[in-house]
Amino acid sequence: MENSTVLVIGGSRNIGYYSAVRLLALGATVTFLLRSPQVFDQDDTIQHYVKGGKARLIKGDALVKSDVSRAWSEAQHQQEDDSVTRPVDFLIFTVGGTAGHFSLTKGFVITPPDLVTQSLINVLETLPSPHPKIITISSNGLTQASHKSLPLLLKPLYSYLLPEPHKDKCGAEEVIAHSAGWEWDARDSPGDEILGVDWTSRIPGTGELKSITVIRPALLTDGVCRADIKSDAYRVKEGDMECSYSVSRRDVAHFLVEGVVRHWQEWEGKRVRIAY
Repeated sequence: MENSTVLVIGGSRNIGYYSAVRLLALGATVTFLLRSPQVFDQDDTIQHYVKGGKARLIKGDALVKSDVSRAWSEAQHQQEDDSVTRPVDFLIFTVGGTAGHFSLTKGFVITPPDLVTQSLINVLETLPSPHPKIITISSNGLTQASHKSLPLLLKPLYSYLLPEPHKDKCGAEEVIAHSAGWEWDARDSPGDEILGVDWTSRIPGTGELKSITVIRPALLTDGVCRADIKSDAYRVKEGDMECSYSVSRRDVAHFLVEGVVRHWQEWEGKRVRIAY
């Protein structure tokens, strides 16, 4: 990863943050698109890399297309010589909403309800050439097929508490499936409410996006990174996985960097589940 160039969108916390710190430790140059760069003002780890020129903090909102386009441009410019550009090697997209409020009829509701989908559409609409390798974080149990494979105890949680956030993530997965040329069941589509009108005209055409991997974690926890201690701490599998209860955000970040980034050819073009 030495001298690799990475753009992280959604990296102020959780999986995006933990992944970025791992990439920085491996020698990558990481550009963050952040609504509030001040989030890192008291973060000694990030500030160390900012002072060393390896971390770059760009103020902007992934829901604003011009901000995303500017983030791509900034990530391509070399800090030591702004006139020199180089391609972005990896995009790490980990945008996710926080629960705005709880509704008895809808469960947890995020604001805006299409945050992930529309942010991703902006990212794909402004993709530089050559295209970077893209890694996105989704979720387990989004589609009808994957919901069936959830552990019985988790099905009520996903059905009652998380349907609204999952609509947004389903929209993002449909966007990826379209551009990657993957199969997608129309019954899983969240519709124009999330995707918007004529969304397909804004993104790469069917099958044009090859260098992409989707990681679908089980129920996320704030636990430690077990994989730093034990080599077989978690399971990963393309497609559905039985008995997939939970996994920590730190372990997902471990797999993203140590698994997907370091072994790209093994995971490119796949939708992968991860769980303990």
